[in-house]
Amino acid sequence: MKDLGKLTVRMEKIGESAANQRIDNFLFRFCKGVPKSHVYRILRSGEVRVNSRRVDAAYRLQEGDAVRIPPMRIAEKDKKRAAPAAEFPVLWEDEALLAIDKPAGVAVHGGSGVSFGVIEQLREARPQAQFLELVHRLDRETSGVLLLAKKRAALVAMHELLRSGGIDKRYLVLVKGKWTKHRLKVDAALHKYLDAGGERRVSVNQEGQQAVTWFALRKAWSDASLLEATLKTGRTHQIRVHLAHLGFPVCGDAKYGDFAWNKLLAKRGLKRMFLHAARLAFVHPLSGEKLTLEAPLPPALQAFVDVLE
Repeated sequence: MKDLGKLTVRMEKIGESAANQRIDNFLFRFCKGVPKSHVYRILRSGEVRVNSRRVDAAYRLQEGDAVRIPPMRIAEKDKKRAAPAAEFPVLWEDEALLAIDKPAGVAVHGGSGVSFGVIEQLREARPQAQFLELVHRLDRETSGVLLLAKKRAALVAMHELLRSGGIDKRYLVLVKGKWTKHRLKVDAALHKYLDAGGERRVSVNQEGQQAVTWFALRKAWSDASLLEATLKTGRTHQIRVHLAHLGFPVCGDAKYGDFAWNKLLAKRGLKRMFLHAARLAFVHPLSGEKLTLEAPLPPALQAFVDVLE
């Protein structure tokens, strides 16, 4: 560990953002750098107290709880460049949820060679926010509707909606080739793996996880087609891999696409992958309101459609 914090007892007051969390999960997040075995030991020994009482690892915190955390050697955060604060176009916001129009080329979070993403930039821009977490993810080169939770209760409820299929997620995607079917259901399992260079990839494999996508034709030209894709499952790179498997690669897709075709498209003005999260529809988990959140095609993609027209 790096520099060690002072060995003192900490008293933490539980706010809304940590309410309903298990005490062990709270400690894992609060005491980063401390082995899990040590966290469980101090819970068993009674060194951790909630409202001056012993609790076990399964105890769920309540708003207003006073948590005593015994002296521990906790690694201080490495001094690194903070994410630059940034706001993004807001499509919807209330006290529980935030929907933004994510631009292409911006990761949703740091990691895998990316030092920061949308979530880190929003947290820097909103230091007063007690809670801000991603509800779902978009690929770095995908633009469109991205949903975040401002309350833990909203996050838990939205994750349940995702698992149960209660969220209607639709994308606009341009593919190589002339699509002739009006609607097509693709039910092809997907398997994640690392290639020889250590890069994450996905392929159609019957031993993988079930993945279902519905495709509907919006407009077809002689050498390209604009489709609406509706996700019934949320697997990594699902739309891109399903379309490549069908022989209709996504225009501008540098990982699963037709690379020679992409070069021709770049000369015609398409400089990015043509995949856009256009719509999210669901029932608000806290208010019961029916929400339909939409993001228009970015100017660069709309301009390319105009070229095709």
